[in-house]
Amino acid sequence: MRHFLIDTDTGSDDAVALLMAMKSPDIKVEAITVVAGNVPADKALQNALYMVELCQYDTQVYLGAEKPLVRPLVTAQFVHGEDGMGNIGLDLQGRKPLQVHAVDAIIETINKFPNEIEIITLGPLTNMALALAKAPEIVQKIKSCVIMGGVGFGVGNITPVSEYNIWVDPEAAQMVFQSGMKMTMVGWDIAVKYASFDQEAIQELRNLKKPLADFVVNIQGAKVLFTFNTTGKMCFDLPDPITVAIALDRSIGTVTKKLYVEVVLADGLTRGQTIVDHTNILNNEPNIEVVLEASRDKFLSMLYSSFL
Repeated sequence: MRHFLIDTDTGSDDAVALLMAMKSPDIKVEAITVVAGNVPADKALQNALYMVELCQYDTQVYLGAEKPLVRPLVTAQFVHGEDGMGNIGLDLQGRKPLQVHAVDAIIETINKFPNEIEIITLGPLTNMALALAKAPEIVQKIKSCVIMGGVGFGVGNITPVSEYNIWVDPEAAQMVFQSGMKMTMVGWDIAVKYASFDQEAIQELRNLKKPLADFVVNIQGAKVLFTFNTTGKMCFDLPDPITVAIALDRSIGTVTKKLYVEVVLADGLTRGQTIVDHTNILNNEPNIEVVLEASRDKFLSMLYSSFL
């Protein structure tokens, strides 16, 4: 049995990622920690608790950082909806987490499963940065950390060059990227290429006639509307689910390369840009395994299996 810890800012694609992880028979999600990002932390908390209840799963959820390290929080509710779950009328209130801060829960979980815990981050890296600052010795006890964030190749989704999770809290991201942890980066470019769903692919999900498949499509409604208004296309992408898929089965990341990556901390259009040194021009020690290509077929197979 593999031991996972998932750190999330639970929006509509995070919810699908949590579903996939909790439906996987080969792992135990030991803890879900919540960070502000897609929505304020209190909303992200309720969304995570809702997913645990929906999946009837035995794990604990912990509330963490409610804002980035040094910057004001800028949410992505304009993408995921005011509630983060597509504004479809779900009952997303009243559920209670454990009264332990997420940062402490991260440290405790790592110490409970030294050299066994596999971390997946689906939101800004604030909680992870705070945990590493509070207990730097945990770096050596983490088996792996798979990060949904940044861009390996291509364009951004919050500025022309920056991906949202890193942009929200670039200082935290830089701390994590330079920590020495064993890390894998699944950038937004991977979701665009291998985890996007046009109208035909959305209909294929509907044709499964599975309640969870319909749920997955329904909670993307706000994202579909946002995408249509900005690009003219009726579609959505699932960056967090393909990140979980790669964490579950590394062969889904068909081409990866250990590269040096750092984060731009300046303001302006390059804030939060992940500088990936593909040509080793900086001659720095590579610090992150960057996913460059993935298998859409394997990803879809894993996604579909979570609906059973």
